[in-house]
Amino acid sequence: MNYTSIKNWAEEDRPREKLLEKGCSSLTETELLAILIGSGTKNTSALDIAKIIFSKANNNLNELYKCTITDLMQFKGIGEARAITLSAAFELGRRRNIAEVRQKKQISSSKEIFNLMHPKIGDLKHEEFWAIYLNQKNAIIGEKRISIGGISQTTVDTKIIARHAIECLATGIIVCHNHPSENCRPSREDKVITEQINNAMKLIDCSLLDHVIISGENYFSFCDESLL
Repeated sequence: MNYTSIKNWAEEDRPREKLLEKGCSSLTETELLAILIGSGTKNTSALDIAKIIFSKANNNLNELYKCTITDLMQFKGIGEARAITLSAAFELGRRRNIAEVRQKKQISSSKEIFNLMHPKIGDLKHEEFWAIYLNQKNAIIGEKRISIGGISQTTVDTKIIARHAIECLATGIIVCHNHPSENCRPSREDKVITEQINNAMKLIDCSLLDHVIISGENYFSFCDESLL
């Protein structure tokens, strides 16, 4: 194998120099990843390491973001410090997606709920159930993790959901949970708890606007399917 250090490449082909000259948008995902990695090993450039990592993630940013520090350290040339740097960068990307949704004055679609909650629960190996509280303008005024469960289900207490709705003076709520099984269709239990929450919210003059189930990159909306 003939290895050529990035230092010996034409200046316009080096990721850092390319970024300075043409801007971030001109770089590929692997080039951006190479900049985060910083430097390679004796026989492998940072860009080569980035290509290997990205290939293992099926050239998919969402799959890449699922990599843990332990996962990243399995790659030659990625020690603990670099793995931490990459993990921190991935987390910033997730939080930016959340911030974009929060900046909107109103929640107007199930897709926006997916964009808000996917970074939090989309890749979890266990179920979590969340409630998002809204005011009269459908702006988010609170978020609360209601429960944490196992691989297949979680227990939901409607009294906890109602109490927080009263505390923040919410007029509407959206509930959301994930399916680690990668099947976003609602189970019988999902339909039952949705009905229970809906009935509980009516008692406190608060509307259940949607129940969104997230599974990987897919989601199911009770509202979109006319089940609410």
